[in-house]
Amino acid sequence: MHPYMLILFATTFFTALSQVLMKMSAQKEYKSWIYEYLNWRVILAYGIVFAVLMVNTYAYTEVEIKYASIIDAFSYVNVMIFSYLLLKEKFTKRQLIGNLVIIAGILVYTT
Repeated sequence: MHPYMLILFATTFFTALSQVLMKMSAQKEYKSWIYEYLNWRVILAYGIVFAVLMVNTYAYTEVEIKYASIIDAFSYVNVMIFSYLLLKEKFTKRQLIGNLVIIAGILVYTT
């Protein structure tokens, strides 16, 4: 596997982490509307999104776009895992099947 493909897989992990941080922030009550946007979770999440954007911009120059777009779909799997572990959300049978289809598609397409 191309090393830049591994970098793209890693960025899907961080993308999912930033999405879960945003949801964690949205579930909290704040004393003022400004604190909904200026808190450590939101600031960290946007910092991660910016860093992922920079890394992906470079990695896309080294990986064929047909592979990059497929690898990017892996972020859905990571979001489900993080939601379960960090937010204690239950996932449905349909979500599990959908994520297994994503994983199977990635494996079939990239091998």
